Amino acid sequence: MSKHVSLLLLAACPATDAWAETGGLKLAPVWSDNVVIQRDAAIVVEGTSKPAAEIRVSLAGTAATSAADANGKWKIELPAMAASGPHTLKVSDNQNETLAINNVMLGDVWLCSGQSNMELPVSRALDFEGEISRADDPMIRLLTVPKAALTAPAFDFAEPAQWQKASRETVPEFSAACYFMAKDLRRRTGVAIGLIDASWGGTQIKAWLSPDATRKIYGPEEADLLKTYNEDALKATTIFAPKWEAWWRTSIRESGMQASSMEEPWKANQAMEWKPVPSITAWDNWPEAGLADFNGWVWAKRDLTLSVKQAKQEAVLYLGVIDDMDQSWVNGKAVGNSFGWSLERKYRVPAGYFKAGANTITIAIGDSWGAGGFQGPASKLKLEFADGSTLPLGDGWQYSKTNIQGSPPRTPWDTNAGLGLIHNGMIAPLGAFGIKGAAWYQGESDVGLPDYDKRLAALVEGWRTQFGNSTLPVAIVSLANYGAPSDKPTQSGWAQLREEQRQAVRAIPATALVQAIDIGDRTDIHPANKNELGKRLGRAAAILTGLESKAKNGPQIESARRIGNDIIVTFSNVNGGLSSWSSSTALGFELCDESTHSQCRFVTAYASGNSVRIPDAPVQTKEVRYAWADSPVVNLYDSDNVPAEPFRIRVSQ
Repeated sequence: MSKHVSLLLLAACPATDAWAETGGLKLAPVWSDNVVIQRDAAIVVEGTSKPAAEIRVSLAGTAATSAADANGKWKIELPAMAASGPHTLKVSDNQNETLAINNVMLGDVWLCSGQSNMELPVSRALDFEGEISRADDPMIRLLTVPKAALTAPAFDFAEPAQWQKASRETVPEFSAACYFMAKDLRRRTGVAIGLIDASWGGTQIKAWLSPDATRKIYGPEEADLLKTYNEDALKATTIFAPKWEAWWRTSIRESGMQASSMEEPWKANQAMEWKPVPSITAWDNWPEAGLADFNGWVWAKRDLTLSVKQAKQEAVLYLGVIDDMDQSWVNGKAVGNSFGWSLERKYRVPAGYFKAGANTITIAIGDSWGAGGFQGPASKLKLEFADGSTLPLGDGWQYSKTNIQGSPPRTPWDTNAGLGLIHNGMIAPLGAFGIKGAAWYQGESDVGLPDYDKRLAALVEGWRTQFGNSTLPVAIVSLANYGAPSDKPTQSGWAQLREEQRQAVRAIPATALVQAIDIGDRTDIHPANKNELGKRLGRAAAILTGLESKAKNGPQIESARRIGNDIIVTFSNVNGGLSSWSSSTALGFELCDESTHSQCRFVTAYASGNSVRIPDAPVQTKEVRYAWADSPVVNLYDSDNVPAEPFRIRVSQ
């Protein structure tokens, strides 16, 4: 969820074949010295070369050949090999070009992906000094995928990336959850463990979906609009803008603000109250504006006078970084819509949008967290005309604060919530590289958005298709406890998302839900105890891959049945029986007459064996809820000290 300085590569030009390399011999970007190759599975090596070139790949005494296609794309498969190493992978072509990848190990490879709780580095985990003193292990290898959001699947990473051995120097900034999972798996397997961290804070799962998944879920209209953006950003913006403008009109009417002056601020005739912008910095830094810590929508406008010569030209509008999102107009015509707290806005303004004399640039700026608005410096704001001349825009701005705080429709090219943009930039370049499994920790940015279970299923399906394994194991972290505690039953978007995660895992074979409900921090959305989370991920991975055939992944709800005056809640996957820590009763159980918090009440519950008994349940009880809150207090565990999963379930007779 946090705002990290991040790289954005957002294509706004006609798409090209991601494999269309006509230069020399080249391997896919995941291949570098120190790479770990997946053991006991076919080894797929991909790359590019000159069209029709003959390619030879050799490893550990085994070789295979193939030819590049008309676009220069080639893929060669070597047979499965047991854990071993170090080796050298050699690639050559009939053009007398050769490549060598050194210090190659065969072991297990895991993809770790998600938003900021997966991205959070070891340096911010518990006991950092102690952990880093034990970090040197050349059999754990780390690869961090550079951040990129692209409108079409890419072959290359946004910038070069190298596999590195785990050490005191390389571990601190690597994903903590991923690293601690690897330590657990390393102990269990004794083989080399390769970790690929592809994570990005604040992102919705939508941005991680494959093109096929996004088209299937969101329909052809959105997918085609993204394609249009890839070919002509201004045209796509013009198509999208009416949706945004309709949202704004509706928001104003529902807000109680004076509709006549605020319904269409992008039009010059709107009689809004404007004040001078003190400086081109975040509005939190404007002492007289009353915008410190303000999260919501602020309008900005800049009047300018253009000559006949200037008005006739096409221009580019530079606005610098705007945090978080903007919708921008020139004389009432939409020119851009972007999201991103490190993205410098750059919008094309075609000839005809400006006019000789008075003109107005208008921007709706929305901020959801942290410092909002222009980030500066003022020198970044300018108009650049086709003849190369520029007009500085670093002063003369005005602003108008609103009480609108809702979220508008998001574009399919949105960095953090667009149609698969992060998949295109960070997952697609991995190609068919072999992996043992994956760990996914994301969901905070999807709270309040329905059907997360469907999106999660699509994510898993896309990975399994890309990596060529229809039963690829995937461990999924259930959202940790975070937020204000509650002393009565309540609505909870976080609990609802956890429930959709649970339902998805029940429906998707070869997946496991890893609990973090007891190791979060109600005051910090980025809890530091990734140490324990990593162990739980390692345990789930070991179960999914058959390393621990008798182990159990923690108590899972099976049923809630009325027996006499009691309701018996039964769990499966319990190791050694349930117990309620520090109490004779299990906390967090509710009985509900209907599926609304207003008809739920906390109840006394007693754990025994693999079940929990709720005595004297009213006959009108329809549902049992457990740990149904943003930040519940829980004390129900099995003998492996794994917490029971949060849930809601109907009561059967």
